Amino acid sequence: MQLVGHPAPHFVMPSTKSEKPLSLTDYRGKWLVLFFYSLDFTFVCPTEVTAISQRAAEFTALGAEVLGVSTDSIFTHKAWMATSHDHNGLDKPLHYPLASDLSLKVSRDYGVLVGGEGIALRGLFILDPEGIVQYQVVHNLNVGCSVDEILRVLQALQSGGLCAADWRPGQENLVGQ
Repeated sequence: MQLVGHPAPHFVMPSTKSEKPLSLTDYRGKWLVLFFYSLDFTFVCPTEVTAISQRAAEFTALGAEVLGVSTDSIFTHKAWMATSHDHNGLDKPLHYPLASDLSLKVSRDYGVLVGGEGIALRGLFILDPEGIVQYQVVHNLNVGCSVDEILRVLQALQSGGLCAADWRPGQENLVGQ
């Protein structure tokens, strides 16, 4: 399901941020890095979720918010944050909220739902301040995302120009033909 270039599917989900559910409209006017992961208390997910949290200040400096989503409940998310690394926990709060897609609707709307299993594939979506999907990648459950690549793509999108392969911030954009 291709979402790039289209308005992001609307969502309203409970999260670890506050008692009030988060919605897509809460992020209007900001870049949003929305990522899906399969389940709390698994093997790859804590590495991915923690790696993104450790770099949260870099996302903030770029005017971007981060939101992680799984089909677990917010109670499971909170327990995961309070559980030690020895038990596949995060061992501390994150620098961004985790949302709960218990209804599976949001995972389905973004095309990441694994049919019959009730979990999401790893999916990453970068939405611009108008709520348009500018980047999407969905991949296997066994491989976590690269935070360096997420930041590189976000900066490339924000540059407003044509960016060559392996473009890095500070490099010139390509000149259009």
